[in-house]
Amino acid sequence: MSTALAKTPLYSLHLELGAKMVAFAGYDMPVSYTAGILKEHRHCRGSAALFDVSHMGQLRLVGDDAAKALETLVPMDVIDLAPSKQRYAFFTNSSGGILDDLMITRRRFDDIDELFLIVNAGCKDADTRHLITNIGHRCTVQPLPERALLALQGPKAVQALARLNPAVATLAFMTGMSAPFAGADCYLTRSGYTGEDGFEISVPADQAEALARALLALPEVMPAGLGARDTLRLEAGLCLYGHDINETTTPVEAGLNWAIQKVRRAGGARHGGYPGAAAIDGQLASGPRTKRVGLRGLERVPVREGAVIVDAQGRKLGQVTSGTLSPTVNEPIAMAYLAANHALPHHEVYAEVRGKRHPMRVSPMPFAPHRYFRG
Repeated sequence: MSTALAKTPLYSLHLELGAKMVAFAGYDMPVSYTAGILKEHRHCRGSAALFDVSHMGQLRLVGDDAAKALETLVPMDVIDLAPSKQRYAFFTNSSGGILDDLMITRRRFDDIDELFLIVNAGCKDADTRHLITNIGHRCTVQPLPERALLALQGPKAVQALARLNPAVATLAFMTGMSAPFAGADCYLTRSGYTGEDGFEISVPADQAEALARALLALPEVMPAGLGARDTLRLEAGLCLYGHDINETTTPVEAGLNWAIQKVRRAGGARHGGYPGAAAIDGQLASGPRTKRVGLRGLERVPVREGAVIVDAQGRKLGQVTSGTLSPTVNEPIAMAYLAANHALPHHEVYAEVRGKRHPMRVSPMPFAPHRYFRG
């Protein structure tokens, strides 16, 4: 028996704009609009694209003990996170695997100091249970289903958004603020999932369509769907949960060591105390057996998720977790997990595609340079 797909507050607008809709994380979502994925991708790289990401989970943690409590579930420094600052994080399990990745912002909203969390759509119910079960006695865990989420991404995003409220230009990368847009009281952060400058805007669900229309009326902005979002994030070297990271991959294997602050590592003032700390500390000290790497194809054959990576003798080295023909660098790109002794810069490996081996080279990420605004 199939379950009906959920709809975001922008569902009718997507249909009006001619979107091709697909099932994603239990939602009926636009994969592309009439312009197509390639044009949407390039418009985001050159101007500004608007994405509906209302399927993502939004939660607030309220209480004097919220930051200390959250540190028992993530290997991040939450206690020292400054007001209005945002941080990338992940929930871990007892073996050091990643249950989900998320964004944490310390904010003041409705005159209350709190932590604002954005989690992945497919994990939001499990994440909410995880938070309530483990720290619900220490702080209030409040899901925010009454709010939608829009992402305006691209080098002209700030120029466009500033037409509705000039104050947004003062924000730097990974900071947030409350601000009104098109009559709606919003909370936005200067962040995103494309590698470009841009913003994620939390807006009351009943005002989301009016805000989206106001943004789409701006000369810089066009709508973009999940297809372009995926190719953009892959070029930026950003992980997609459930594909490039999951409960069996550790942050160290995934190359996310940078997200674990020194204060939470072995020897730090607040080291450990979160699930899987011993396993993660061990890998930080001695290195993992497998590593996430970037790959560039030496032939113009797209290499997709699931393709097996082998050496010249045909011995399996790993598997592709994401892959596409990159619109920006104009060659096949992929992410894969390889045995650590083969995860070396410029090392040549082979992807098996339809019974044939195609050469690929281990490449640094991002494939397309990040263009975040750091102020």
